Amino acid sequence: MPATADSEIVTEGIRVKAEPHFLAERSIPEQGQYLFTYKITLVNEGDAWAKLKSRHWIIIDSDGHREDVYGPGVVGEEPELEPGDTYTYSSFCPLSTNFGTMEGSFSMVRRDGSPFEIRVARFYLTVNQ
Repeated sequence: MPATADSEIVTEGIRVKAEPHFLAERSIPEQGQYLFTYKITLVNEGDAWAKLKSRHWIIIDSDGHREDVYGPGVVGEEPELEPGDTYTYSSFCPLSTNFGTMEGSFSMVRRDGSPFEIRVARFYLTVNQ
């Protein structure tokens, strides 16, 4: 595991930063229940408007179980980003192990309707953050 659990990547002019955090007060380790929160920040560093339409998460726990999660928007929204705009949201990820990874992508659309994908680089869900 790298020195930090966070990740950051720029794809198609959109910077995506992920910052996970273990929620000890909401977890029950003796029952295999670990709850993590993560904050995602998108920054449009490009020169064109973009709208987030859907998400795809790949979640893998320390036992190697993989879950692919697809859904529209993020936290019930489809944020629009003008050049220079920043959008931040937080969500949760339960795991049955004390370590896992998340990575994925956001499906975006340009003003002319053309689609494109931006990556979310792998970040680490660990109780030792």
